[in-house]
Amino acid sequence: MTKLSKLTLALVLGGVTSTSYASDDLDTLQSQLKQLKQQMQLLENKLADEKTKQQQINKQHEQQVANISKKSDQKVVEVAAAEPEKKDEGIKVGGAIRFNYSTNTYDEDTQDRGGDFDFDIFRINVSGEINDISLNGEIRFYDYMTVVKYAYLGYEFADGWEGQAGIAPVPFGNGPYNSHSYFFSTNYYVGLEDDFDLGVVVKRKLKDNWKLDLGFFKNDELGGIDGGSSDINHRYSYDIIGSRSAEEGTYDAPGSRIGEYNTFAGRATYQIEHSKNITTDVGVSLLSGGLHDGNDRAGNYGAWAFHVDSTINNWNIQFQHGEYDYDLDDSSDRFVVGAYAYYDTVSSEATMTNFNVAYNYSLDWGPVTDIQFYNDYGIIYDKSDDSADTWMNVTGMSVAAGGFFSYFDFIQARNQPFIGGTIIGDGDTERRFNINIGYYF
Repeated sequence: MTKLSKLTLALVLGGVTSTSYASDDLDTLQSQLKQLKQQMQLLENKLADEKTKQQQINKQHEQQVANISKKSDQKVVEVAAAEPEKKDEGIKVGGAIRFNYSTNTYDEDTQDRGGDFDFDIFRINVSGEINDISLNGEIRFYDYMTVVKYAYLGYEFADGWEGQAGIAPVPFGNGPYNSHSYFFSTNYYVGLEDDFDLGVVVKRKLKDNWKLDLGFFKNDELGGIDGGSSDINHRYSYDIIGSRSAEEGTYDAPGSRIGEYNTFAGRATYQIEHSKNITTDVGVSLLSGGLHDGNDRAGNYGAWAFHVDSTINNWNIQFQHGEYDYDLDDSSDRFVVGAYAYYDTVSSEATMTNFNVAYNYSLDWGPVTDIQFYNDYGIIYDKSDDSADTWMNVTGMSVAAGGFFSYFDFIQARNQPFIGGTIIGDGDTERRFNINIGYYF
């Protein structure tokens, strides 16, 4: 064989061997690719299963959240539906306990002790509404007497009109008070402020700037001349309980009993809106009734007043002027009033004038949230018995701090009950410093 033939044969055999080797490598590679593809398919299937499981978990979670939200919505709806009913229905019970410190110029023993700190009152209040009938009541416990201040039922029989029956407020003068201090005004001590009697009141709530109160009172809160109470001066409101003869002392029990009956009272008020924070209530009050001695009519009585109550931002200004007249058949020019287990004597006819100013100040000082500074002045003059004028000036402030409400008053007065005098007196000008501390619940 020649060299060329040998070389050719070698090249052919080498090519065949290389081809064989390449074919083997290709088979191996294809086998590996197939295995890899199978593994990838398994991984994809696994991922798909995991995705499906996660979707199921998410769906279950979303359903749970939806269920919880649905229950919450239902709860809110139920509370919203029930809240007005709970708000309107039911009777609330509250009250107060108060203590009083005072020192004055008309009691030397008190001055020697540096003043006295006494228990004032424990009271219980009830208010609320059941089946559209409202209830309001207050009972007071003093250390010397227990009295019902008011107790009446109310019903709104027409839109904006309410009727009240029981021991109800007598509509007269600036309301609810013609004063700012703990001592009220001079009118209170002749029965013409914060008075309550047995009867019926029809009230027109403020609408179109007008407010109207009309009342008919059969007799005073203790049942009048034939009332069942043996302690006729154990009461909160001042009322006539007798005629005062010249032979009787100023603070004696009346020798001749008299009681009021069939009293009509009315108050009409118009509110002027000057601007958003400035309003003025201008009103007129009238009162007329009879007097009875238990057997026959013993006279009649009446009163009138013109009053203004103006709010100017934080300021409050009150003015009231009027007269009262008790025309007794026995021609007496004095009559007896009773309240606080106490008798006093009042001129049967007189003129009354009051002027009060107050400023309200809100603050954030510990528990203190509101302070009201005030000066209340009142005078009773032109009396039928020619006795000296009665006047009282109270300079002070009230402080609200959480459940506590307190009055700090400096009083100067002449011939004023509870300030060392009496309505028919002719005494000196007296002074009293008074602190009344109350917790209200």
